[in-house]
Amino acid sequence: MTAPSPSLWLRLKRLSLVTQIIIGLIAGIALALFAPEVAKSTAFIGKVFVAALKAVAPILVFVLVMASIANHKHGQETHIRPILFLYLLGTFAAAVVAVVASTLFPSSLVLATHDVAVTAPGGISEVLQSLLLSVVDNPVSALMNANFIGILAWAIGMGVAIRHAGDTTREVLGDVSNGVTLIVRLVIRFAPLGIFGLVASTLATSGFGALIGYVHLLAVLLGCMLFVALVMNPVIVFWKLRRNPYPLVITCLRESGITAFFTRSSAANIPVNLELSKRLGLHEDTYSVSIPLGATINMAGAAITITVLTLAAVHTLGIAVDIPTAILLSVVAAICACGASGVAGGSLLLIPLACSLFGIPSEIAMQVVAVGFIIGVLQDSAETALNSSTDVLFTAAACLGEDERAQRLA
Repeated sequence: MTAPSPSLWLRLKRLSLVTQIIIGLIAGIALALFAPEVAKSTAFIGKVFVAALKAVAPILVFVLVMASIANHKHGQETHIRPILFLYLLGTFAAAVVAVVASTLFPSSLVLATHDVAVTAPGGISEVLQSLLLSVVDNPVSALMNANFIGILAWAIGMGVAIRHAGDTTREVLGDVSNGVTLIVRLVIRFAPLGIFGLVASTLATSGFGALIGYVHLLAVLLGCMLFVALVMNPVIVFWKLRRNPYPLVITCLRESGITAFFTRSSAANIPVNLELSKRLGLHEDTYSVSIPLGATINMAGAAITITVLTLAAVHTLGIAVDIPTAILLSVVAAICACGASGVAGGSLLLIPLACSLFGIPSEIAMQVVAVGFIIGVLQDSAETALNSSTDVLFTAAACLGEDERAQRLA
Protein backbone atom coordinates (compact mmCIF):
# COMPACT_ATOMS: atom_id res chain seq x y z
CA MET A 1 0.00 0.00 0.00
CA THR A 2 1.56 3.30 -1.12
CA ALA A 3 1.68 6.29 1.22
CA PRO A 4 -0.64 9.16 0.30
CA SER A 5 1.06 12.00 -1.54
CA PRO A 6 1.55 15.18 0.50
CA SER A 7 -1.05 17.88 0.05
CA LEU A 8 -0.36 21.02 -1.97
CA TRP A 9 -0.20 23.05 1.27
CA LEU A 10 2.50 20.79 2.72
CA ARG A 11 4.48 20.98 -0.52
CA LEU A 12 4.36 24.77 -0.43
CA LYS A 13 5.49 24.82 3.22
CA ARG A 14 8.55 22.76 2.32
CA LEU A 15 9.67 25.33 -0.27
CA SER A 16 12.12 28.08 0.71
CA LEU A 17 10.71 31.49 1.57
CA VAL A 18 12.19 33.04 -1.58
CA THR A 19 10.54 30.38 -3.76
CA GLN A 20 7.22 31.01 -2.02
CA ILE A 21 7.60 34.77 -2.64
CA ILE A 22 8.27 34.17 -6.35
CA ILE A 23 5.13 32.00 -6.53
CA GLY A 24 3.14 34.79 -4.84
CA LEU A 25 4.61 37.27 -7.33
CA ILE A 26 3.61 35.18 -10.34
CA ALA A 27 0.15 34.54 -8.90
CA GLY A 28 -0.34 38.28 -8.29
CA ILE A 29 0.63 39.16 -11.88
CA ALA A 30 -1.69 36.47 -13.26
CA LEU A 31 -4.63 37.65 -11.14
CA ALA A 32 -4.09 41.28 -12.21
CA LEU A 33 -4.06 40.26 -15.87
CA PHE A 34 -7.05 37.94 -15.90
CA ALA A 35 -9.26 39.28 -13.09
CA PRO A 36 -8.33 42.92 -12.41
CA GLU A 37 -11.44 43.68 -10.37
CA VAL A 38 -10.72 40.76 -8.05
CA ALA A 39 -7.06 41.79 -7.91
CA LYS A 40 -8.00 45.27 -6.66
CA SER A 41 -9.68 43.71 -3.64
CA THR A 42 -6.37 42.09 -2.59
CA ALA A 43 -4.93 45.52 -1.72
CA PHE A 44 -6.01 44.96 1.89
CA ILE A 45 -3.78 41.87 2.18
CA GLY A 46 -0.75 43.84 1.05
CA LYS A 47 -1.57 46.74 3.36
CA VAL A 48 -1.87 44.40 6.35
CA PHE A 49 1.52 42.83 5.59
CA VAL A 50 3.31 46.18 5.18
CA ALA A 51 1.58 47.56 8.29
CA ALA A 52 2.70 44.51 10.30
CA LEU A 53 6.31 44.94 9.17
CA LYS A 54 6.24 48.65 9.96
CA ALA A 55 4.68 47.90 13.37
CA VAL A 56 7.36 45.44 14.48
CA ALA A 57 10.36 47.26 12.95
CA PRO A 58 10.66 50.15 15.49
CA ILE A 59 10.28 47.99 18.61
CA LEU A 60 12.58 45.34 17.09
CA VAL A 61 15.34 47.88 16.41
CA PHE A 62 14.96 49.47 19.86
CA VAL A 63 15.05 46.19 21.79
CA LEU A 64 17.67 44.46 19.63
CA VAL A 65 20.15 47.36 19.66
CA MET A 66 19.66 47.93 23.39
CA ALA A 67 20.11 44.21 24.18
CA SER A 68 23.16 43.88 21.92
CA ILE A 69 24.95 46.82 23.56
CA ALA A 70 23.90 45.82 27.09
CA ASN A 71 25.21 42.27 26.60
CA HIS A 72 28.30 43.29 24.63
CA LYS A 73 31.41 41.70 26.13
CA HIS A 74 34.50 43.79 26.67
CA GLY A 75 37.06 43.14 23.95
CA GLN A 76 34.47 41.87 21.46
CA GLU A 77 35.06 43.72 18.19
CA THR A 78 32.38 45.37 16.08
CA HIS A 79 32.77 46.64 12.52
CA ILE A 80 30.59 49.75 12.40
CA ARG A 81 33.35 52.06 11.14
CA PRO A 82 34.19 50.09 7.95
CA ILE A 83 30.46 49.65 7.26
CA LEU A 84 29.91 53.41 7.47
CA PHE A 85 32.81 53.89 5.05
CA LEU A 86 31.21 51.42 2.60
CA TYR A 87 27.85 53.21 2.92
CA LEU A 88 29.47 56.54 2.00
CA LEU A 89 31.57 55.00 -0.77
CA GLY A 90 28.52 53.26 -2.25
CA THR A 91 26.47 56.47 -2.21
CA PHE A 92 29.28 58.42 -3.87
CA ALA A 93 29.77 55.70 -6.52
CA ALA A 94 26.02 55.70 -7.27
CA ALA A 95 26.07 59.48 -7.74
CA VAL A 96 29.02 59.17 -10.15
CA VAL A 97 27.20 56.49 -12.15
CA ALA A 98 24.06 58.66 -12.32
CA VAL A 99 26.00 61.72 -13.51
CA VAL A 100 27.83 59.75 -16.21
CA ALA A 101 24.59 58.09 -17.40
CA SER A 102 22.72 61.41 -17.43
CA THR A 103 25.55 62.95 -19.47
CA LEU A 104 25.69 60.09 -21.98
CA PHE A 105 21.90 59.67 -22.22
CA PRO A 106 20.35 63.07 -21.38
CA SER A 107 16.64 63.06 -20.55
CA SER A 108 14.14 65.80 -21.37
CA LEU A 109 11.01 66.48 -19.36
CA VAL A 110 7.71 68.06 -20.32
CA LEU A 111 7.51 70.59 -17.51
CA ALA A 112 3.90 71.60 -16.97
CA THR A 113 1.88 72.50 -13.89
CA HIS A 114 1.09 69.56 -11.63
CA ASP A 115 -0.90 69.81 -8.44
CA VAL A 116 1.18 67.67 -6.09
CA ALA A 117 1.07 68.56 -2.41
CA VAL A 118 4.53 67.96 -0.95
CA THR A 119 6.61 69.85 1.56
CA ALA A 120 10.22 70.04 0.47
CA PRO A 121 13.12 71.16 2.65
CA GLY A 122 14.20 74.73 2.09
CA GLY A 123 17.94 74.10 2.23
CA ILE A 124 20.73 71.94 3.54
CA SER A 125 20.68 73.65 6.95
CA GLU A 126 16.97 72.86 7.31
CA VAL A 127 17.59 69.19 6.53
CA LEU A 128 20.45 69.00 9.04
CA GLN A 129 18.36 70.75 11.71
CA SER A 130 15.57 68.22 11.11
CA LEU A 131 18.10 65.40 11.45
CA LEU A 132 19.39 66.77 14.77
CA LEU A 133 15.84 67.16 16.09
CA SER A 134 15.21 63.51 15.14
CA VAL A 135 18.17 62.46 17.30
CA VAL A 136 16.77 64.18 20.42
CA ASP A 137 13.15 63.15 19.82
CA ASN A 138 11.05 61.81 22.68
CA PRO A 139 11.54 58.00 22.76
CA VAL A 140 7.80 57.26 22.80
CA SER A 141 7.26 59.64 19.87
CA ALA A 142 10.23 58.09 18.03
CA LEU A 143 8.73 54.60 18.41
CA MET A 144 5.24 55.75 17.38
CA ASN A 145 6.46 57.63 14.28
CA ALA A 146 9.19 55.13 13.29
CA ASN A 147 11.90 57.78 13.70
CA PHE A 148 14.83 55.37 13.47
CA ILE A 149 17.48 58.02 14.15
CA GLY A 150 15.80 58.81 17.46
CA ILE A 151 15.20 55.12 18.19
CA LEU A 152 18.88 54.34 17.62
CA ALA A 153 19.99 57.21 19.84
CA TRP A 154 17.79 56.08 22.74
CA ALA A 155 18.59 52.39 22.25
CA ILE A 156 22.34 53.06 22.30
CA GLY A 157 22.00 55.27 25.38
CA MET A 158 19.85 52.75 27.26
CA GLY A 159 22.10 49.88 26.18
CA VAL A 160 25.21 51.61 27.54
CA ALA A 161 23.40 52.37 30.81
CA ILE A 162 22.10 48.80 31.25
CA ARG A 163 25.62 47.38 30.70
CA HIS A 164 26.25 48.40 34.32
CA ALA A 165 23.09 46.64 35.57
CA GLY A 166 22.96 43.18 37.12
CA ASP A 167 23.26 39.97 35.12
CA THR A 168 19.57 39.18 35.65
CA THR A 169 18.48 42.48 34.08
CA ARG A 170 20.65 41.88 31.04
CA GLU A 171 19.39 38.30 30.70
CA VAL A 172 15.77 39.51 30.81
CA LEU A 173 16.57 42.07 28.11
CA GLY A 174 18.11 39.29 26.01
CA ASP A 175 14.97 37.17 26.45
CA VAL A 176 12.76 40.10 25.40
CA SER A 177 14.94 40.54 22.30
CA ASN A 178 14.50 36.85 21.44
CA GLY A 179 10.74 37.14 21.90
CA VAL A 180 10.45 40.15 19.59
CA THR A 181 12.63 38.35 17.02
CA LEU A 182 10.28 35.36 17.12
CA ILE A 183 7.30 37.62 16.36
CA VAL A 184 9.21 39.17 13.46
CA ARG A 185 9.94 35.74 11.99
CA LEU A 186 6.22 34.96 12.16
CA VAL A 187 5.38 38.16 10.27
CA ILE A 188 8.03 37.43 7.62
CA ARG A 189 6.50 33.99 7.02
CA PHE A 190 3.48 35.80 5.57
CA ALA A 191 5.65 37.61 3.00
CA PRO A 192 4.45 35.47 0.03
CA LEU A 193 0.82 36.34 0.77
CA GLY A 194 1.66 40.01 1.32
CA ILE A 195 3.66 40.23 -1.92
CA PHE A 196 0.76 38.56 -3.76
CA GLY A 197 -1.66 41.23 -2.53
CA LEU A 198 0.71 44.12 -3.25
CA VAL A 199 1.53 43.00 -6.80
CA ALA A 200 -2.03 42.11 -7.79
CA SER A 201 -3.58 45.34 -6.49
CA THR A 202 -0.81 47.63 -7.80
CA LEU A 203 -0.89 46.22 -11.33
CA ALA A 204 -4.69 46.16 -11.45
CA THR A 205 -5.02 49.74 -10.16
CA SER A 206 -2.07 51.58 -11.73
CA GLY A 207 -0.86 49.35 -14.52
CA PHE A 208 2.02 50.68 -16.56
CA GLY A 209 0.09 52.90 -18.96
CA ALA A 210 1.10 56.08 -17.11
CA LEU A 211 4.77 55.16 -17.53
CA ILE A 212 4.80 55.04 -21.35
CA GLY A 213 5.69 58.72 -21.72
CA TYR A 214 8.67 58.38 -19.42
CA VAL A 215 10.33 55.32 -20.96
CA HIS A 216 13.66 57.07 -21.58
CA LEU A 217 13.81 58.61 -18.11
CA LEU A 218 12.90 55.28 -16.50
CA ALA A 219 15.49 53.48 -18.63
CA VAL A 220 18.22 55.81 -17.35
CA LEU A 221 17.03 55.54 -13.74
CA LEU A 222 16.59 51.76 -13.69
CA GLY A 223 19.72 51.24 -15.79
CA CYS A 224 21.78 53.17 -13.24
CA MET A 225 20.31 51.17 -10.36
CA LEU A 226 20.95 47.85 -12.11
CA PHE A 227 24.51 48.91 -12.94
CA VAL A 228 25.17 49.86 -9.32
CA ALA A 229 23.58 46.64 -8.01
CA LEU A 230 25.28 44.27 -10.47
CA VAL A 231 28.58 46.02 -11.28
CA MET A 232 29.53 48.83 -8.89
CA ASN A 233 28.52 47.13 -5.63
CA PRO A 234 30.23 43.85 -6.60
CA VAL A 235 33.42 45.82 -7.36
CA ILE A 236 33.29 47.39 -3.88
CA VAL A 237 32.63 44.02 -2.25
CA PHE A 238 35.46 42.41 -4.24
CA TRP A 239 37.81 45.18 -3.07
CA LYS A 240 36.80 44.37 0.52
CA LEU A 241 36.77 40.55 0.33
CA ARG A 242 39.20 39.79 -2.52
CA ARG A 243 37.00 36.97 -3.80
CA ASN A 244 34.04 36.43 -6.14
CA PRO A 245 31.37 38.83 -4.77
CA TYR A 246 28.40 37.61 -6.81
CA PRO A 247 27.17 34.77 -4.54
CA LEU A 248 26.79 37.30 -1.73
CA VAL A 249 25.39 40.00 -4.05
CA ILE A 250 22.77 37.67 -5.54
CA THR A 251 21.78 36.38 -2.10
CA CYS A 252 21.18 39.91 -0.83
CA LEU A 253 19.24 40.95 -3.94
CA ARG A 254 17.13 37.79 -3.89
CA GLU A 255 16.31 37.67 -0.18
CA SER A 256 16.26 41.38 0.66
CA GLY A 257 15.77 43.23 -2.63
CA ILE A 258 12.62 41.36 -3.69
CA THR A 259 10.66 42.13 -0.52
CA ALA A 260 11.94 45.73 -0.47
CA PHE A 261 10.88 46.21 -4.11
CA PHE A 262 7.25 45.42 -3.31
CA THR A 263 6.95 46.89 0.19
CA ARG A 264 8.68 50.11 -1.04
CA SER A 265 9.80 50.83 2.52
CA SER A 266 13.32 50.51 3.90
CA ALA A 267 11.87 50.64 7.41
CA ALA A 268 9.52 47.74 6.68
CA ASN A 269 12.45 45.75 5.29
CA ILE A 270 14.60 46.10 8.42
CA PRO A 271 13.24 42.84 9.96
CA VAL A 272 13.98 41.00 6.69
CA ASN A 273 17.57 42.31 6.65
CA LEU A 274 18.15 41.47 10.31
CA GLU A 275 16.94 37.91 9.73
CA LEU A 276 19.15 37.57 6.64
CA SER A 277 22.18 38.92 8.54
CA LYS A 278 21.61 36.32 11.22
CA ARG A 279 21.43 33.51 8.66
CA LEU A 280 24.66 34.78 7.08
CA GLY A 281 26.35 34.31 10.47
CA LEU A 282 27.25 37.99 10.94
CA HIS A 283 28.00 39.64 14.29
CA GLU A 284 24.75 40.55 16.04
CA ASP A 285 26.45 43.46 17.83
CA THR A 286 27.30 44.87 14.40
CA TYR A 287 24.25 44.20 12.22
CA SER A 288 21.74 45.15 14.93
CA VAL A 289 23.10 48.71 14.62
CA SER A 290 24.27 48.88 10.99
CA ILE A 291 21.02 47.60 9.40
CA PRO A 292 18.64 50.19 10.94
CA LEU A 293 21.33 52.85 10.47
CA GLY A 294 21.67 51.87 6.80
CA ALA A 295 17.91 52.13 6.32
CA THR A 296 18.28 55.79 7.25
CA ILE A 297 21.61 56.91 5.77
CA ASN A 298 22.66 54.39 3.09
CA MET A 299 21.15 56.17 0.10
CA ALA A 300 22.64 54.83 -3.15
CA GLY A 301 19.20 54.59 -4.76
CA ALA A 302 18.27 58.07 -3.55
CA ALA A 303 21.54 59.44 -4.94
CA ILE A 304 20.60 58.07 -8.35
CA THR A 305 17.02 59.37 -8.23
CA ILE A 306 17.98 62.88 -7.11
CA THR A 307 20.86 63.12 -9.59
CA VAL A 308 19.07 61.76 -12.67
CA LEU A 309 15.87 63.79 -12.17
CA THR A 310 17.74 66.97 -11.31
CA LEU A 311 20.08 66.67 -14.30
CA ALA A 312 17.05 65.91 -16.50
CA ALA A 313 15.64 69.28 -15.43
CA VAL A 314 19.05 70.88 -16.03
CA HIS A 315 19.19 69.42 -19.55
CA THR A 316 15.59 70.43 -20.31
CA LEU A 317 16.30 74.04 -19.31
CA GLY A 318 19.58 74.13 -21.25
CA ILE A 319 21.74 74.88 -18.18
CA ALA A 320 25.43 74.11 -18.71
CA VAL A 321 26.97 72.22 -15.78
CA ASP A 322 30.39 70.56 -15.69
CA ILE A 323 30.63 66.97 -14.45
CA PRO A 324 32.69 67.61 -11.27
CA THR A 325 30.16 70.21 -10.11
CA ALA A 326 27.25 67.87 -10.89
CA ILE A 327 28.87 65.05 -8.90
CA LEU A 328 29.64 67.29 -5.93
CA LEU A 329 26.19 68.83 -5.72
CA SER A 330 24.40 65.50 -6.27
CA VAL A 331 26.38 63.80 -3.49
CA VAL A 332 25.64 66.66 -1.09
CA ALA A 333 21.91 66.34 -1.83
CA ALA A 334 22.01 62.54 -1.53
CA ILE A 335 23.75 62.62 1.84
CA CYS A 336 21.20 65.15 3.09
CA ALA A 337 18.43 62.74 1.98
CA CYS A 338 18.81 60.92 5.31
CA GLY A 339 16.69 63.72 6.78
CA ALA A 340 13.70 62.72 4.66
CA SER A 341 14.37 59.01 4.10
CA GLY A 342 11.63 57.80 6.44
CA VAL A 343 8.92 59.34 4.25
CA ALA A 344 7.42 57.56 1.25
CA GLY A 345 9.14 59.02 -1.79
CA GLY A 346 11.62 60.72 0.55
CA SER A 347 14.27 61.14 -2.13
CA LEU A 348 11.84 63.08 -4.33
CA LEU A 349 11.47 65.71 -1.60
CA LEU A 350 15.18 66.52 -1.96
CA ILE A 351 14.91 67.33 -5.69
CA PRO A 352 13.95 71.00 -5.09
CA LEU A 353 17.02 71.30 -2.86
CA ALA A 354 19.29 69.85 -5.55
CA CYS A 355 17.62 71.99 -8.23
CA SER A 356 18.15 75.13 -6.17
CA LEU A 357 21.87 74.43 -6.18
CA PHE A 358 21.71 74.75 -9.98
CA GLY A 359 19.64 77.95 -9.81
CA ILE A 360 16.37 76.25 -10.86
CA PRO A 361 13.33 77.95 -9.21
CA SER A 362 11.09 75.94 -6.90
CA GLU A 363 8.08 76.26 -9.24
CA ILE A 364 9.88 74.24 -11.89
CA ALA A 365 11.52 71.91 -9.34
CA MET A 366 8.10 70.91 -7.98
CA GLN A 367 7.07 69.90 -11.50
CA VAL A 368 10.09 67.57 -11.54
CA VAL A 369 8.89 66.15 -8.21
CA ALA A 370 5.49 65.55 -9.82
CA VAL A 371 7.18 63.56 -12.61
CA GLY A 372 8.90 61.53 -9.89
CA PHE A 373 5.56 60.66 -8.32
CA ILE A 374 4.16 59.60 -11.70
CA ILE A 375 6.99 57.11 -12.28
CA GLY A 376 7.16 56.24 -8.59
CA VAL A 377 5.50 52.85 -9.07
CA LEU A 378 8.80 51.65 -10.54
CA GLN A 379 11.31 54.29 -9.44
CA ASP A 380 10.55 54.10 -5.71
CA SER A 381 10.36 50.30 -5.78
CA ALA A 382 13.72 49.90 -7.51
CA GLU A 383 15.32 52.58 -5.31
CA THR A 384 14.15 50.87 -2.12
CA ALA A 385 15.33 47.47 -3.36
CA LEU A 386 18.80 48.87 -4.09
CA ASN A 387 19.03 50.79 -0.81
CA SER A 388 17.83 47.96 1.41
CA SER A 389 19.75 45.11 -0.23
CA THR A 390 22.92 47.24 -0.11
CA ASP A 391 22.50 47.66 3.66
CA VAL A 392 22.92 43.95 4.31
CA LEU A 393 25.45 43.53 1.46
CA PHE A 394 27.89 46.09 2.87
CA THR A 395 27.32 44.88 6.43
CA ALA A 396 28.20 41.34 5.34
CA ALA A 397 31.20 42.51 3.30
CA ALA A 398 32.61 44.51 6.22
CA CYS A 399 32.05 41.75 8.79
CA LEU A 400 33.47 38.98 6.60
CA GLY A 401 36.34 41.16 5.39
CA GLU A 402 37.40 42.19 8.90
CA ASP A 403 37.12 38.58 10.17
CA GLU A 404 39.35 37.31 7.34
CA ARG A 405 41.83 40.13 7.96
CA ALA A 406 41.99 39.21 11.66
CA GLN A 407 42.57 35.54 10.78
CA ARG A 408 45.47 36.47 8.47
CA LEU A 409 47.08 38.56 11.18
CA ALA A 410 46.59 35.88 13.84
